[in-house]
Amino acid sequence: MGTEQYIAELLYRYNCVIMPGFGGFLTQMKSAVIHSNSHSFSPPSKVISFNGQLSSNDGLLVSYMAESEKVSYEEMLKRIEIESNTWKQTLKDGKRLLLPNVGELWQNKDQKIQFQPSNQVNFLTTSFGLSSFVTAPVVREVLKEEVVEMEDKIPFMITPETREQSNKFRPYLKYAAVILLAFATGLTGLRFYNNSINDQQLVQEEAQEQVAKNIQEATFFNTAPLELPALKLEITKKDQIHYHIVAGGFRAQENADKKVAQLVEKGFEASNLGLNKHGLHLVAYGSFTNVDEALQYLRQIKRTESSDAWLFQE
Repeated sequence: MGTEQYIAELLYRYNCVIMPGFGGFLTQMKSAVIHSNSHSFSPPSKVISFNGQLSSNDGLLVSYMAESEKVSYEEMLKRIEIESNTWKQTLKDGKRLLLPNVGELWQNKDQKIQFQPSNQVNFLTTSFGLSSFVTAPVVREVLKEEVVEMEDKIPFMITPETREQSNKFRPYLKYAAVILLAFATGLTGLRFYNNSINDQQLVQEEAQEQVAKNIQEATFFNTAPLELPALKLEITKKDQIHYHIVAGGFRAQENADKKVAQLVEKGFEASNLGLNKHGLHLVAYGSFTNVDEALQYLRQIKRTESSDAWLFQE
């Protein structure tokens, strides 16, 4: 799997993924958008951008790739540095660098890197399953215009005599409609009231029968306490993976012990991790069981103590 695919996977979980020696890919929240002209809807998403100044290694991408491919941190760091130089050379040659599901990069006339994000993947996990869609426009009928057209085609003939007769009967029709509506409402309310009373009586009778049945059944049970067999649970603790922030490697154990003593005087929980496969005594600023906490501590050490610190997974 290529480096760009690992970058795409990390963009789901983190807002910044740095390619050491090349630049950082940033994400920013974007709200849902309704396009009135095209009658389309776009769900909330993450917008990807690129910053070439964020090229310092923070250990996130290297650690993730080293753990996924089961190789050491140092070996993966060398591979990423080689690929980073290859990407730079591609841009210097005037070619475009296409990173699937991430975006496309190229250099302009001022030798500045330009970035066009890919819109094929939504890296916002809360919008999983949501996709853009287009709806048909809503057509609202204007009834008034239709009535005017009907009057133009079929004119209504109203004579003075019919108008006077309709005016005479109009008040009586209004009162009759009101009386009929009140009568129908009263019948409906009475029927609903009778049904509710019957339902309440049925529920009360069923509840009384159930209580009486429970009382009769309870008389046959023994009130002596019931002894249950003891339940034994065996809990096994799974070995935890340790992440160490390494300050340096030493051939001589004496030098490693001196480094540990110096770091302890500064307030660090330093320790000697022992020999690695290269025969070096590794000295750590501190150790963690959570990779996110270890990466955060690594960034702090690089910023305040030493930029040569790195992450070691035991």
